[in-house]
Amino acid sequence: MGHDLGHTPFGHAGERALNRACSEGFMHSEQSVRVCEVLENDGKGLNLTAEVIDGIRNHRTGGNPATLEGKVVRLSDKIAYIHHDMDDALRAGILKNDKVPVSIMRVLGETTAERLDSMIRDVIFTSRGINDIVMSKDVGIAMKSLRNWMFKNVYTNKTAKSQEGKAEDLVETLYYHFLTHFEIIPDEYKMLIERKEKKEIVIADYISSMTDRYAISTYHDLFIPIPWMVV
Repeated sequence: MGHDLGHTPFGHAGERALNRACSEGFMHSEQSVRVCEVLENDGKGLNLTAEVIDGIRNHRTGGNPATLEGKVVRLSDKIAYIHHDMDDALRAGILKNDKVPVSIMRVLGETTAERLDSMIRDVIFTSRGINDIVMSKDVGIAMKSLRNWMFKNVYTNKTAKSQEGKAEDLVETLYYHFLTHFEIIPDEYKMLIERKEKKEIVIADYISSMTDRYAISTYHDLFIPIPWMVV
């Protein structure tokens, strides 16, 4: 439940923008930990166990969770976002169908449902009886190939990238605006300054808490003029 609490609006595009803009840097996995330890419960934190915090911090692809539960989350996250992104791409018209290369279908299946079933079952049976949570070599290679295929056909697609650029510009614009107009952010974030938190980090806290729609709405309210109406 906690692995993506710190994610920005517009996913990794927003994360890249905040990481560039914020002098303290930004990584959504570390922000998720910050939400749990610093921001939630009126600044008191959630008093989670070290194992849960470790799982949240290390859910990303390059992470190395210390517990089996954390390893489950890490693999589940990878399996889920590949197929979730594929569904989004189909709805957006970036992909015309979900037919992946034959070499991948041969191992994982032809449909989203078949691929999910193949990956989940593979993790269960490959991990049985060992002190680890892993995929078999063949399925792991097929999943990596599927991710590479997604990069080629979705993540670096011209239409998708054009929207990512807009999203990054929006997030950066909000960040720099709040940096010079700190007084307009909500009081619950201003209170963090009294605890000696840096303004740059507090602004990143606020922006990363936004949904896509709220970020767009905030940008609209701040920068898009209301047309004059002649009565």
